[in-house]
Parts: sequence; structure tokens; C-alpha cells
Amino acid sequence: MLMPKRVKRRKQFRGSMAGKANRGTTITYGEYGIVATEPCWIKSNQIEAARIAMTRYIKRGGQVFIKIFPDKPVSAKPAETRMGSGKGALEYWVAVVKPGRVLFEIGGVDEATAKEALRLATHKLPLKCKIVSKADLEGGDNSEN
Repeated sequence: MLMPKRVKRRKQFRGSMAGKANRGTTITYGEYGIVATEPCWIKSNQIEAARIAMTRYIKRGGQVFIKIFPDKPVSAKPAETRMGSGKGALEYWVAVVKPGRVLFEIGGVDEATAKEALRLATHKLPLKCKIVSKADLEGGDNSEN
């Protein structure tokens, strides 16, 4: 599973997921992608499950690009522990995702295969997503300007 090799500090504050994504909102490597429509923390094992679902469906054809990385540590205290006695131990790693962020991209396969592989991947993720093509996102940017 994905996690940083080393970090400056072991434990972090929870932070805020307010607002829209201001980077990582375009499809850069592939032709089709999954875009988040709501804010969420995505665990490293969920990212891995989505990746496996896509690569199994496309059967060694094309490429899968992961555009998010779990770099935020989440700590949890053991069950039935009294209040106090500090912050809990590190439990898992998450990627903070805001609406508009491209999570995965796929390229080198036909449209039907790509859309089905991405649909299977969205079922592994804990948030609402939409499947978009490179043309959809570029068309959306031009109409706004």
C-alpha cells in the first residue's frame, strides 16, 4: 500500500476539507479519468483496491495513472481507553481529496473498456465520483472563460 518513505512529523492535525481543489483538476496523462464530486479522506487500501479493479479489467492493456497520494497520517486511540493520556498511535494514511480533483486516469484502451474499468474503480472508493474524458474537462474550462 502507498505511504510516504519518511515524514517530518509523525502526527498531524485533522485539517479542513473546505472548498474546491485548486490543483490536479485536469487529465494530464490518460484519456479518461475519475473526478471527485465531494470532499473525502481516501485510505491507502482504498486507492490500492481501485487500482487492482482497473488493472484486472483492462488485462495488461493500456495504463493506469494514480493522481493522489496518501501523505496524511491518521491516529486512533484503542477502544475502551479513558480520556487523556495523549494522542493515539498512527493507524493509517489518507489522501485528502476535494471536489474537482482527478483521482485516477486511464489511457491506451478504447472508450467502452476505459469507462467500465473506471466504473468498477468508483465502487471501491468512499465518495461520489464522475467519469470524464479529456475532451469533457477541456470543453468545460473553455466555456467558463
